[in-house]
Amino acid sequence: MNEALPDLVAQFHVKRGLFRRERVEAALFELDNFGCVMKTDKVFNPGDTVVLDLIMEMPFDNIRADGISGLVTERRKHCSNFFYSIDFVQINDQTSPALTDKLKRIRDVVRKKQLLKSRRSSGPSSGLRQMA
Repeated sequence: MNEALPDLVAQFHVKRGLFRRERVEAALFELDNFGCVMKTDKVFNPGDTVVLDLIMEMPFDNIRADGISGLVTERRKHCSNFFYSIDFVQINDQTSPALTDKLKRIRDVVRKKQLLKSRRSSGPSSGLRQMA
């Protein structure tokens, strides 16, 4: 878990007083069919539920998967931030096919971007750049 996933963020709301809510953006470090790992300075406890909007930033039209309910299963402190393991709640093809499709599309784009990035960093020209 060394780098955030490229161009992908999670947004969620946190209560700020009685009537105010703050919209927070967090980096994602892992994403699969069952959940994700996000990093934020906001404090959650295992057992808390958080509703996430996942946004894959694209050149023309972002891919959004909104209203994903997640259960915080693990918290690890890292400097002034926390890494949270979040299990998606009630996501399967029967309950919400549109949301499942969007999540699959986001995962596919992330995979392609990571593959392109690894090709660029391990290609023959990367050694030439380092020597220059």
